[in-house]
Amino acid sequence: MFSRFPRFYGTGRARRIFARSTMVAFGGISAVLQFVGQFFPRSFPDPGTVTVVSVAACLAWGLGQARPVPRVEQTFRRPDLTVVVEAGDVFDQPAHLVVGFCDTFDTASAAGEVINAASVQGQLLHRRYEGDVRRLDAELAAALAGVTPVGQEDRERKPLGKLDRYPLGTVAVLGARPRLVFGVAYSRIGNDCVAASSVEDLWLGLGRLWDALHRHAQLEAVAMPLVGSGLSRLDHLDQDSLLRLILMSFIARSREGAVCRELRVIVRPADLERIDMREVGAFLRVLAAGLDRV
Repeated sequence: MFSRFPRFYGTGRARRIFARSTMVAFGGISAVLQFVGQFFPRSFPDPGTVTVVSVAACLAWGLGQARPVPRVEQTFRRPDLTVVVEAGDVFDQPAHLVVGFCDTFDTASAAGEVINAASVQGQLLHRRYEGDVRRLDAELAAALAGVTPVGQEDRERKPLGKLDRYPLGTVAVLGARPRLVFGVAYSRIGNDCVAASSVEDLWLGLGRLWDALHRHAQLEAVAMPLVGSGLSRLDHLDQDSLLRLILMSFIARSREGAVCRELRVIVRPADLERIDMREVGAFLRVLAAGLDRV
């Protein structure tokens, strides 16, 4: 993960943070030097030394502020829980797992035309089920047995994948303890195998997900990817906004009743280029302070 940091320093975000932080540090040091110089004009070293030291300090400060932050953590007292946002691999987490699905709960097809093998759902098949799509489909069928589909496609109109459509927000609980999988449908897949979602659909799906975690997770740690940032076509939300939406939804639901004691939102290391983790940490602190005052 940390091998990506040099690449991060070359991004537009890193350059902006570096420039802004360096200028702020330079302004602060200049103000301090001018103020102190009025009282101790003869105690300063030669101007060249002061300039070199000041510039070096400002550059070091700017680089430090532009350095990517791979992890932020915030503890909440009311309700009693911890939120962690970090870069990593969601499948490596010792926790229950959240995976996004489409409304047909499609799993695989020839040449990956329905489900992309590189997606979190595609990785679920290969890393948790050793590529055994029949076993995954059997568990999905059992989990969805009590849910009534809202529609059924014709094979002629949808030549690939499954035909039954389930309500958005449906959650299929898969696997066994200590690492359950919560498959939440927050996007609708078209008959052309292109998935689409919206902010309203994601918000609905998150609400149903928290309810399912409340019932089945037994307050144990839960790990989830940045749902909505992949192939579900929520392109009008950047990663920062998407992450804050997830965090707000979780905290709002947790105020009504415990969902889990620890939520880990795992972002891809490459997404550190597009997520300001310092701002995420500040956002979580504001949420925690607001809840403490309630």
